[in-house]
Amino acid sequence: MSKEEKGTRTGFTTGACAAAAAKAATRSLVRGVVLQEIETTLPNKKKVTFALKRCECSGDEAVASIIKDAGDDPDCTHGAEITVSVRLQKEAGVELFRGPGVGEITKPGLGIPVGAPSITPVPRRNITEMVLEELAYPGCLFQGARVTISVPRGEEMAKETTNARLGIVGGISILGTTGIVKPYSTSAYLASVKQAINVAHERGQRVFVLTTGGKSEQFAMRQFPELSEECFIQVGDFVGAGLGTCASKEGVSSVHIAGMIGKLSKMADGRMQTHVAGSQVNTELLARLAKEAGASEALEAEIRAANTARHALELAARENITNLTYLVCREVSCVAEKYVREKLKVHTWLFDFDGKLSGKFPS
Repeated sequence: MSKEEKGTRTGFTTGACAAAAAKAATRSLVRGVVLQEIETTLPNKKKVTFALKRCECSGDEAVASIIKDAGDDPDCTHGAEITVSVRLQKEAGVELFRGPGVGEITKPGLGIPVGAPSITPVPRRNITEMVLEELAYPGCLFQGARVTISVPRGEEMAKETTNARLGIVGGISILGTTGIVKPYSTSAYLASVKQAINVAHERGQRVFVLTTGGKSEQFAMRQFPELSEECFIQVGDFVGAGLGTCASKEGVSSVHIAGMIGKLSKMADGRMQTHVAGSQVNTELLARLAKEAGASEALEAEIRAANTARHALELAARENITNLTYLVCREVSCVAEKYVREKLKVHTWLFDFDGKLSGKFPS
């Protein structure tokens, strides 16, 4: 591994660790081996090898665990032991269960059914794929598995997150879209945003698309296939810094912001630094915009009490209030243009969690 500049070392998500541990436990059962490490495929399709803290097989159950390394942006789950137990079954399919230290969903609006383990869709798919890879081993007589994820001290760790406010109780969430944790909260990452814009500008680029993360970047790249890859800048939580840097560049007169409802709703509220620990979604603002879109007083009240911005959109869609996303984008563009003192024209694009364009401004 090459030596990385201090403050820039990436780490791995809880989802990536869980998928790797599930793969190791399944292999231990299928092949009758005890492992020291396991190679896995991350959601971004990169292959990495994890050292195993535990790998034990007893009868029809195996347990494997991995110590999460969050890189140079350690959060409360840095050093957590992500533990997975696997039982094989003849019936096809992989079932996921929560063990101690993994949260349970108790409120709507998170994209996961109420009562289900707090394992978001990308890790859920990654875990399933890694288990099925091992079940495809020649001679394996099993087609499915029951997979239980646990995190010792997870309930304590969760107290340092917003899980309780969101209705996730009993532990942490198993998260991650790419499998990689980038040090978004460090000054090094902030510097890298500015550097990426500087380099692209020096190479002649005059159109920039600021995205909030890997997923929104993928969606935006599909929206703008004509643009070079270097035009897309993952600003993470630092949209203000990205806008300011673009505004300082000669020949750059407009910028695109692309994201999903959670981050964009914070920007619409004037937050140019959108880290989850530093700002919360203003459902009062979303209720006001819903009223402008034609929502009833009853729906306004529901949105005001919504659990998340995503929940607010679900409530609006239920009542066929379809232009709320347009109004959120309008507010983002307005706030962003004021932030750079009208030096840029800002176009905003809102994507849903499947990559479908849900709203844009200007329309």
